[in-house]
Amino acid sequence: MELLSNSEFAILQLIAQSNGVSGYDINKTVDKRGYREWANIGTTSIYVGLEKLEKKKFVKSKLDSKKTGRGPLPKKFSLTPRGRETLKKEIIEGLSLSREKSPQFDLALASLPLVTKKEAVACLKKRKNFLSSEADRIQDKFEQQGGKNLPIFVSSLFSHPLAIIKAEIKFVEQLIEDLEKEKAWKK
Repeated sequence: MELLSNSEFAILQLIAQSNGVSGYDINKTVDKRGYREWANIGTTSIYVGLEKLEKKKFVKSKLDSKKTGRGPLPKKFSLTPRGRETLKKEIIEGLSLSREKSPQFDLALASLPLVTKKEAVACLKKRKNFLSSEADRIQDKFEQQGGKNLPIFVSSLFSHPLAIIKAEIKFVEQLIEDLEKEKAWKK
């Protein structure tokens, strides 16, 4: 699979959610949804990302001839079939295999309307198993290193990620439950 940067993932997602969108429109939506704070997406990375995505043939553009006023005509972007396929793979991977505290997971959550409810639930169950395995791996390593006999500054390096993973698992379990109850799912 072709890995996308956070900004490329967000851009593909936003184009998929509102086909025929300009870089300016994407930038406004990124601001409105707060993506800058948690996905590290700057204005420049949006325009650079659009260029890269167009070169990779994930998006196509056309000039917006309906624009009035000053300045050049803006480009309106839409997904290509290749872009749609790549986005879906990125969403599936982000929902299934991303680590705790991962912007990729948050971007995949923001993309939930682009997958079916069944796919989302299956991916989240896979993520829960993945995180449980990671917690077991960290716990085993903690025990191998001396467990409760370790100095606090060392043991906290194990207990901190374990606490985060446990909270993440609890969140995923609740999300699965909520999604399974969701009646208004479009797909």
